[in-house]
Amino acid sequence: MSPDAGGVKRAQLLREALEARIDGEVSFGFMEKRRSAGIVSGSLFAGEVEDRVVHIGDDMICGGGTVLRAARAVRDHGGRSIHVLAPHGLLEAQTVQDFCASGVIDSVTVTDSVAPLAHLPAEPPDWFRILGCAPLIADAIDAVNRGQEISLSVACAPELVDNHQ
Repeated sequence: MSPDAGGVKRAQLLREALEARIDGEVSFGFMEKRRSAGIVSGSLFAGEVEDRVVHIGDDMICGGGTVLRAARAVRDHGGRSIHVLAPHGLLEAQTVQDFCASGVIDSVTVTDSVAPLAHLPAEPPDWFRILGCAPLIADAIDAVNRGQEISLSVACAPELVDNHQ
């Protein structure tokens, strides 16, 4: 699911890649988000998440407010587990603590596209994963050199397939 309307296309592409990988159907959802004078609002929630594993995909996590808002809505709608995915972990100092305190997020996965992740504790919680993006970049360069198409892949996050039910 997308935590806001701006990420709907990204979430749709992730959904399609996951469906191809598992050769099955994957549900889709999104959360409304409006920002005015620094205040975030909007409560529209679209998607069937009751008793399901939900993956919230965003482009980046800074303060974490957008994903936390979406995760709470998923939990309120009966989501069984919530996994957050974002390629860029531009985390503020309080973000990981806020995720821990919320009790609604089961895992967070980011890449090492920005370094260093200075605001992480010396030993991040087990549910917080950092994936190396160098192999993805190498694969993209190789594909371009071979004249092949570059496409979205869930190969970098096999836990999507393993945890999807």
